[in-house]
Amino acid sequence: MEVISAKGDIEILEARTASDITRFIKVPFAIYGDDPNWVPPLIVDRQAYFDRVEHPFYRTAKVRFFLARRGGELVGRIATCINYTYNEFHMEKTGFFGFFDVVNDYEVAEVLLKVALITIKAEKMTQMIGPANFSTNYEVGMLVEGYDSPPVIMMTYNKPYYNDFVERFGLKKVKDLLAFRIDTASPIDPRLIRVAERVREKENIRLRTLQMKHFDEEVSLIHRIYNAAWSRNWGFVPMSDDEFRHMGKDLKQVVDPEMVLIAEVDGRPVGFSLALPNFNQVLPHARGRLFPTGLLKILWYAKVKKVIDSVRIITLGIIPEYQKRGIDTLMYLETFTKGPTRGYMWGEMSWILEDNVAMVRASEHLGAAAYKKYRMYGMLL
Repeated sequence: MEVISAKGDIEILEARTASDITRFIKVPFAIYGDDPNWVPPLIVDRQAYFDRVEHPFYRTAKVRFFLARRGGELVGRIATCINYTYNEFHMEKTGFFGFFDVVNDYEVAEVLLKVALITIKAEKMTQMIGPANFSTNYEVGMLVEGYDSPPVIMMTYNKPYYNDFVERFGLKKVKDLLAFRIDTASPIDPRLIRVAERVREKENIRLRTLQMKHFDEEVSLIHRIYNAAWSRNWGFVPMSDDEFRHMGKDLKQVVDPEMVLIAEVDGRPVGFSLALPNFNQVLPHARGRLFPTGLLKILWYAKVKKVIDSVRIITLGIIPEYQKRGIDTLMYLETFTKGPTRGYMWGEMSWILEDNVAMVRASEHLGAAAYKKYRMYGMLL
Protein backbone atom coordinates (compact mmCIF):
# COMPACT_ATOMS: atom_id res chain seq x y z
CA MET A 1 0.00 0.00 0.00
CA GLU A 2 1.23 3.46 -0.91
CA VAL A 3 1.43 6.21 1.72
CA ILE A 4 -0.44 9.18 0.24
CA SER A 5 -0.51 11.47 3.28
CA ALA A 6 0.96 11.77 6.74
CA LYS A 7 0.58 13.88 9.85
CA GLY A 8 3.03 13.26 12.65
CA ASP A 9 3.15 9.52 13.21
CA ILE A 10 -0.18 8.92 11.39
CA GLU A 11 0.08 7.65 7.82
CA ILE A 12 -2.79 7.46 5.33
CA LEU A 13 -2.63 4.68 2.77
CA GLU A 14 -4.93 3.96 -0.15
CA ALA A 15 -6.29 0.43 -0.41
CA ARG A 16 -6.24 -0.69 -4.03
CA THR A 17 -5.46 -4.40 -4.29
CA ALA A 18 -7.63 -7.30 -3.11
CA SER A 19 -5.34 -7.87 -0.12
CA ASP A 20 -5.51 -4.15 0.73
CA ILE A 21 -9.32 -4.33 0.64
CA THR A 22 -9.29 -7.31 3.00
CA ARG A 23 -7.21 -5.25 5.45
CA PHE A 24 -9.75 -2.44 5.05
CA ILE A 25 -12.58 -4.88 5.85
CA LYS A 26 -10.84 -6.16 8.98
CA VAL A 27 -10.20 -2.77 10.64
CA PRO A 28 -13.47 -2.79 12.67
CA PHE A 29 -12.70 -6.24 14.10
CA ALA A 30 -9.95 -4.69 16.22
CA ILE A 31 -11.94 -1.57 17.13
CA TYR A 32 -15.13 -3.37 18.20
CA GLY A 33 -13.65 -6.64 19.39
CA ASP A 34 -14.86 -6.18 22.97
CA ASP A 35 -18.24 -4.61 22.14
CA PRO A 36 -21.11 -7.10 22.68
CA ASN A 37 -23.47 -5.05 20.49
CA TRP A 38 -21.25 -4.98 17.41
CA VAL A 39 -22.17 -7.51 14.72
CA PRO A 40 -19.14 -8.60 12.65
CA PRO A 41 -19.93 -8.74 8.92
CA LEU A 42 -19.01 -11.78 6.89
CA ILE A 43 -15.66 -10.97 5.32
CA VAL A 44 -16.54 -12.81 2.11
CA ASP A 45 -19.72 -10.73 1.76
CA ARG A 46 -17.78 -7.49 2.14
CA GLN A 47 -15.19 -8.67 -0.38
CA ALA A 48 -17.98 -9.28 -2.88
CA TYR A 49 -19.53 -5.90 -2.13
CA PHE A 50 -16.19 -4.15 -2.74
CA ASP A 51 -15.55 -6.01 -6.00
CA ARG A 52 -15.37 -3.17 -8.51
CA VAL A 53 -15.53 -5.58 -11.47
CA GLU A 54 -18.45 -7.78 -10.46
CA HIS A 55 -20.69 -5.41 -8.47
CA PRO A 56 -22.88 -3.26 -10.78
CA PHE A 57 -22.87 -0.33 -8.36
CA TYR A 58 -19.34 0.66 -9.36
CA ARG A 59 -20.30 1.16 -13.00
CA THR A 60 -21.80 4.54 -12.12
CA ALA A 61 -19.72 5.49 -9.10
CA LYS A 62 -16.12 6.35 -8.24
CA VAL A 63 -15.01 4.91 -4.91
CA ARG A 64 -11.71 5.14 -3.01
CA PHE A 65 -10.66 3.38 0.19
CA PHE A 66 -8.25 4.81 2.77
CA LEU A 67 -6.54 3.35 5.82
CA ALA A 68 -4.89 5.10 8.76
CA ARG A 69 -1.71 3.52 10.16
CA ARG A 70 0.28 4.43 13.22
CA GLY A 71 3.32 2.56 14.48
CA GLY A 72 2.69 -0.21 11.98
CA GLU A 73 -0.86 -0.76 13.24
CA LEU A 74 -4.05 0.04 11.33
CA VAL A 75 -6.09 2.45 13.46
CA GLY A 76 -8.89 3.64 11.17
CA ARG A 77 -10.49 3.63 7.76
CA ILE A 78 -12.75 5.69 5.52
CA ALA A 79 -14.13 5.47 1.97
CA THR A 80 -15.24 8.16 -0.44
CA CYS A 81 -17.86 7.81 -3.13
CA ILE A 82 -18.88 9.99 -6.05
CA ASN A 83 -22.26 8.52 -6.99
CA TYR A 84 -22.94 9.82 -10.50
CA THR A 85 -26.47 8.38 -10.53
CA TYR A 86 -27.33 10.25 -7.33
CA ASN A 87 -25.89 13.54 -8.57
CA GLU A 88 -27.64 13.31 -11.92
CA PHE A 89 -30.98 12.44 -10.32
CA HIS A 90 -30.81 15.21 -7.68
CA MET A 91 -28.88 17.71 -9.84
CA GLU A 92 -26.25 18.06 -7.11
CA LYS A 93 -22.49 17.84 -6.75
CA THR A 94 -22.36 15.68 -3.64
CA GLY A 95 -19.61 13.36 -2.51
CA PHE A 96 -20.20 10.77 0.19
CA PHE A 97 -17.98 9.37 2.89
CA GLY A 98 -18.66 5.99 4.45
CA PHE A 99 -17.20 2.91 6.12
CA PHE A 100 -15.78 5.28 8.72
CA ASP A 101 -14.24 3.46 11.67
CA VAL A 102 -11.56 4.76 13.98
CA VAL A 103 -9.91 4.19 17.34
CA ASN A 104 -10.77 6.57 20.15
CA ASP A 105 -8.30 9.25 19.04
CA TYR A 106 -9.58 12.45 17.44
CA GLU A 107 -6.29 13.13 15.71
CA VAL A 108 -6.67 9.94 13.66
CA ALA A 109 -10.32 10.75 12.86
CA GLU A 110 -9.40 14.27 11.81
CA VAL A 111 -6.77 13.05 9.35
CA LEU A 112 -9.15 10.49 7.84
CA LEU A 113 -11.99 13.00 7.45
CA LYS A 114 -9.63 15.59 5.98
CA VAL A 115 -8.39 13.10 3.37
CA ALA A 116 -12.01 12.30 2.49
CA LEU A 117 -12.83 16.00 2.21
CA ILE A 118 -9.82 16.72 -0.02
CA THR A 119 -10.57 13.69 -2.20
CA ILE A 120 -14.19 14.70 -2.70
CA LYS A 121 -13.34 18.34 -3.30
CA ALA A 122 -10.77 17.33 -5.93
CA GLU A 123 -13.67 15.79 -7.86
CA LYS A 124 -15.26 19.27 -7.99
CA MET A 125 -18.03 18.35 -5.56
CA THR A 126 -19.63 21.14 -3.52
CA GLN A 127 -20.67 19.19 -0.42
CA MET A 128 -19.74 16.08 1.54
CA ILE A 129 -22.42 13.92 3.21
CA GLY A 130 -22.23 10.71 5.21
CA PRO A 131 -21.85 8.17 6.45
CA ALA A 132 -23.23 6.26 3.47
CA ASN A 133 -22.09 2.75 2.53
CA PHE A 134 -22.51 3.85 -0.29
CA SER A 135 -26.10 5.05 -0.82
CA THR A 136 -29.55 4.94 0.74
CA ASN A 137 -30.05 1.63 -1.07
CA TYR A 138 -27.54 0.06 1.32
CA GLU A 139 -26.40 1.17 4.80
CA VAL A 140 -26.51 4.79 5.88
CA GLY A 141 -26.39 6.87 9.03
CA MET A 142 -24.36 7.12 12.21
CA LEU A 143 -25.98 5.81 15.37
CA VAL A 144 -26.65 8.63 17.85
CA GLU A 145 -29.21 7.00 20.16
CA GLY A 146 -29.80 3.35 21.07
CA TYR A 147 -26.40 1.89 21.92
CA ASP A 148 -27.88 -0.68 24.33
CA SER A 149 -28.71 -3.33 21.73
CA PRO A 150 -27.21 -4.71 18.50
CA PRO A 151 -28.28 -3.35 15.11
CA VAL A 152 -30.64 -5.40 12.97
CA ILE A 153 -29.77 -6.67 9.52
CA MET A 154 -28.33 -4.03 7.15
CA MET A 155 -28.27 -1.30 9.80
CA THR A 156 -25.14 0.40 11.11
CA TYR A 157 -23.46 0.53 14.50
CA ASN A 158 -20.68 2.71 15.86
CA LYS A 159 -19.03 3.86 19.04
CA PRO A 160 -20.58 6.96 20.69
CA TYR A 161 -17.37 8.95 20.29
CA TYR A 162 -17.74 8.86 16.49
CA ASN A 163 -20.41 11.56 16.69
CA ASP A 164 -18.21 13.78 18.82
CA PHE A 165 -15.39 13.40 16.30
CA VAL A 166 -17.40 14.29 13.17
CA GLU A 167 -19.06 17.26 14.88
CA ARG A 168 -15.70 18.50 16.16
CA PHE A 169 -14.44 18.27 12.58
CA GLY A 170 -17.24 20.60 11.50
CA LEU A 171 -19.85 18.27 10.06
CA LYS A 172 -23.44 19.28 10.82
CA LYS A 173 -26.67 17.34 11.01
CA VAL A 174 -28.39 16.91 7.65
CA LYS A 175 -31.14 14.44 8.54
CA ASP A 176 -32.08 11.99 11.29
CA LEU A 177 -33.34 8.50 10.48
CA LEU A 178 -35.51 6.67 13.01
CA ALA A 179 -35.86 2.99 13.84
CA PHE A 180 -39.11 1.84 15.45
CA ARG A 181 -39.50 -1.36 17.44
CA ILE A 182 -42.72 -3.32 17.65
CA ASP A 183 -43.40 -6.68 19.31
CA THR A 184 -46.28 -9.02 19.99
CA ALA A 185 -47.11 -7.09 23.16
CA SER A 186 -47.37 -3.75 21.33
CA PRO A 187 -50.96 -2.44 21.45
CA ILE A 188 -52.32 -1.82 17.96
CA ASP A 189 -55.03 0.82 17.75
CA PRO A 190 -58.32 -1.11 16.99
CA ARG A 191 -59.43 1.75 14.79
CA LEU A 192 -56.46 1.06 12.55
CA ILE A 193 -57.62 -2.51 11.99
CA ARG A 194 -61.09 -1.33 11.01
CA VAL A 195 -59.67 1.29 8.65
CA ALA A 196 -57.39 -1.29 7.04
CA GLU A 197 -60.27 -3.65 6.36
CA ARG A 198 -62.30 -0.83 4.80
CA VAL A 199 -59.32 -0.01 2.59
CA ARG A 200 -59.01 -3.65 1.51
CA GLU A 201 -62.66 -3.73 0.42
CA LYS A 202 -62.87 -0.25 -1.07
CA GLU A 203 -59.70 -0.52 -3.16
CA ASN A 204 -60.23 -4.20 -4.02
CA ILE A 205 -56.75 -5.02 -2.73
CA ARG A 206 -55.26 -8.48 -2.77
CA LEU A 207 -52.09 -9.17 -0.78
CA ARG A 208 -49.96 -12.06 -1.91
CA THR A 209 -46.53 -13.36 -0.92
CA LEU A 210 -43.34 -13.76 -2.94
CA GLN A 211 -43.35 -16.64 -5.43
CA MET A 212 -39.86 -18.15 -5.21
CA LYS A 213 -40.38 -20.34 -8.29
CA HIS A 214 -40.72 -17.11 -10.29
CA PHE A 215 -38.05 -15.24 -8.36
CA ASP A 216 -36.45 -13.36 -11.27
CA GLU A 217 -39.83 -12.14 -12.52
CA GLU A 218 -40.81 -11.09 -9.00
CA VAL A 219 -37.57 -9.13 -8.61
CA SER A 220 -38.24 -7.26 -11.86
CA LEU A 221 -41.78 -6.47 -10.73
CA ILE A 222 -40.59 -5.18 -7.34
CA HIS A 223 -37.87 -3.14 -9.03
CA ARG A 224 -40.43 -1.24 -11.10
CA ILE A 225 -42.48 -0.48 -8.01
CA TYR A 226 -39.39 0.49 -6.00
CA ASN A 227 -38.06 3.09 -8.42
CA ALA A 228 -41.53 4.61 -8.87
CA ALA A 229 -42.53 4.56 -5.20
CA TRP A 230 -39.39 6.11 -3.71
CA SER A 231 -38.52 8.67 -6.39
CA ARG A 232 -39.71 11.62 -4.27
CA ASN A 233 -37.94 10.58 -1.08
CA TRP A 234 -34.95 12.35 0.43
CA GLY A 235 -31.68 10.74 -0.64
CA PHE A 236 -33.29 8.35 -3.10
CA VAL A 237 -31.00 6.81 -5.71
CA PRO A 238 -32.64 4.93 -8.61
CA MET A 239 -31.20 1.45 -9.13
CA SER A 240 -30.37 0.00 -12.52
CA ASP A 241 -31.74 -3.39 -13.56
CA ASP A 242 -28.33 -5.00 -13.06
CA GLU A 243 -27.84 -3.50 -9.58
CA PHE A 244 -31.32 -4.44 -8.42
CA ARG A 245 -30.93 -8.01 -9.71
CA HIS A 246 -27.57 -8.23 -7.95
CA MET A 247 -29.16 -7.13 -4.68
CA GLY A 248 -32.03 -9.57 -5.23
CA LYS A 249 -29.54 -12.40 -5.68
CA ASP A 250 -27.93 -11.52 -2.33
CA LEU A 251 -31.24 -11.23 -0.49
CA LYS A 252 -32.49 -14.53 -1.93
CA GLN A 253 -30.16 -16.30 0.52
CA VAL A 254 -31.89 -14.83 3.58
CA VAL A 255 -35.41 -13.88 2.51
CA ASP A 256 -38.50 -15.52 3.98
CA PRO A 257 -40.97 -15.42 1.05
CA GLU A 258 -43.94 -15.38 3.43
CA MET A 259 -42.70 -12.05 4.80
CA VAL A 260 -42.58 -10.36 1.39
CA LEU A 261 -45.95 -8.90 0.42
CA ILE A 262 -47.09 -7.66 -2.98
CA ALA A 263 -50.26 -5.56 -3.13
CA GLU A 264 -52.43 -5.89 -6.21
CA VAL A 265 -55.45 -3.83 -7.24
CA ASP A 266 -57.60 -5.58 -9.81
CA GLY A 267 -54.62 -7.79 -10.57
CA ARG A 268 -52.20 -4.88 -11.04
CA PRO A 269 -49.15 -4.81 -8.70
CA VAL A 270 -49.13 -1.40 -6.97
CA GLY A 271 -47.00 -1.91 -3.87
CA PHE A 272 -44.73 -4.23 -1.95
CA SER A 273 -43.21 -4.63 1.51
CA LEU A 274 -40.08 -6.52 2.49
CA ALA A 275 -39.42 -7.85 5.98
CA LEU A 276 -36.07 -9.65 6.29
CA PRO A 277 -35.27 -12.19 9.01
CA ASN A 278 -32.75 -10.56 11.33
CA PHE A 279 -29.67 -12.65 10.60
CA ASN A 280 -27.67 -10.29 12.81
CA GLN A 281 -28.90 -12.50 15.64
CA VAL A 282 -26.71 -15.37 14.40
CA LEU A 283 -23.83 -13.66 12.56
CA PRO A 284 -21.72 -13.03 15.71
CA HIS A 285 -21.23 -16.80 16.04
CA ALA A 286 -19.33 -16.86 12.72
CA ARG A 287 -16.92 -14.07 13.78
CA GLY A 288 -16.75 -12.85 10.21
CA ARG A 289 -15.81 -16.14 8.57
CA LEU A 290 -17.88 -18.78 6.82
CA PHE A 291 -15.10 -21.37 6.92
CA PRO A 292 -14.10 -23.66 8.41
CA THR A 293 -16.98 -23.57 10.95
CA GLY A 294 -18.76 -20.25 10.51
CA LEU A 295 -21.39 -21.51 8.07
CA LEU A 296 -22.16 -24.50 10.27
CA LYS A 297 -22.63 -22.22 13.27
CA ILE A 298 -24.95 -19.91 11.34
CA LEU A 299 -27.05 -22.84 10.19
CA TRP A 300 -27.07 -24.39 13.67
CA TYR A 301 -28.31 -21.24 15.38
CA ALA A 302 -30.70 -20.25 12.57
CA LYS A 303 -32.21 -23.60 11.58
CA VAL A 304 -31.77 -25.84 14.63
CA LYS A 305 -31.76 -23.49 17.61
CA LYS A 306 -34.09 -21.07 15.75
CA VAL A 307 -32.74 -18.03 17.58
CA ILE A 308 -33.89 -15.61 14.87
CA ASP A 309 -37.08 -14.25 16.38
CA SER A 310 -37.14 -10.83 14.72
CA VAL A 311 -37.40 -9.16 11.32
CA ARG A 312 -36.50 -5.82 9.88
CA ILE A 313 -39.20 -4.21 7.78
CA ILE A 314 -36.66 -2.81 5.41
CA THR A 315 -38.83 -1.19 2.78
CA LEU A 316 -42.44 -0.59 1.86
CA GLY A 317 -43.28 1.13 -1.39
CA ILE A 318 -46.45 2.06 -3.24
CA ILE A 319 -46.62 3.62 -6.69
CA PRO A 320 -47.55 7.34 -6.54
CA GLU A 321 -51.16 7.09 -7.79
CA TYR A 322 -52.03 4.64 -5.00
CA GLN A 323 -50.24 6.37 -2.15
CA LYS A 324 -52.16 7.87 0.79
CA ARG A 325 -54.97 5.34 0.42
CA GLY A 326 -54.09 3.22 3.44
CA ILE A 327 -52.47 0.36 1.52
CA ASP A 328 -49.27 0.80 3.55
CA THR A 329 -51.20 0.30 6.80
CA LEU A 330 -52.81 -2.83 5.40
CA MET A 331 -49.39 -4.31 4.54
CA TYR A 332 -47.95 -3.41 7.94
CA LEU A 333 -50.84 -5.11 9.71
CA GLU A 334 -50.53 -8.20 7.54
CA THR A 335 -46.80 -8.38 8.32
CA PHE A 336 -47.33 -8.10 12.08
CA THR A 337 -50.16 -10.62 12.02
CA LYS A 338 -48.16 -13.15 10.04
CA GLY A 339 -44.86 -12.59 11.88
CA PRO A 340 -45.58 -14.66 15.02
CA THR A 341 -46.83 -17.57 12.91
CA ARG A 342 -43.36 -17.62 11.33
CA GLY A 343 -41.58 -17.41 14.69
CA TYR A 344 -40.89 -13.66 14.63
CA MET A 345 -41.88 -12.06 17.92
CA TRP A 346 -40.62 -8.53 17.29
CA GLY A 347 -39.62 -6.35 14.43
CA GLU A 348 -37.84 -3.15 13.54
CA MET A 349 -39.29 -0.67 11.08
CA SER A 350 -36.31 1.19 9.66
CA TRP A 351 -35.35 3.54 8.60
CA ILE A 352 -37.98 6.28 8.65
CA LEU A 353 -37.13 9.93 8.02
CA GLU A 354 -37.65 12.08 11.10
CA ASP A 355 -39.76 14.54 9.07
CA ASN A 356 -41.90 11.87 7.41
CA VAL A 357 -44.80 12.72 9.71
CA ALA A 358 -47.23 10.30 8.06
CA MET A 359 -44.95 7.30 8.50
CA VAL A 360 -43.96 8.26 12.05
CA ARG A 361 -47.61 8.55 13.07
CA ALA A 362 -48.53 5.31 11.31
CA SER A 363 -45.76 3.52 13.20
CA GLU A 364 -46.96 4.89 16.50
CA HIS A 365 -50.58 3.92 15.78
CA LEU A 366 -49.33 0.39 15.15
CA GLY A 367 -47.90 0.38 18.68
CA ALA A 368 -44.29 0.83 17.62
CA ALA A 369 -41.88 3.10 19.49
CA ALA A 370 -38.74 4.84 18.26
CA TYR A 371 -35.77 3.21 19.99
CA LYS A 372 -32.78 4.05 17.78
CA LYS A 373 -31.76 7.17 15.90
CA TYR A 374 -29.22 7.49 13.10
CA ARG A 375 -27.82 10.74 11.73
CA MET A 376 -26.58 11.88 8.38
CA TYR A 377 -23.95 14.61 8.56
CA GLY A 378 -22.76 17.04 5.95
CA MET A 379 -20.68 20.10 5.18
CA LEU A 380 -20.22 22.48 2.27
CA LEU A 381 -16.84 22.38 0.58
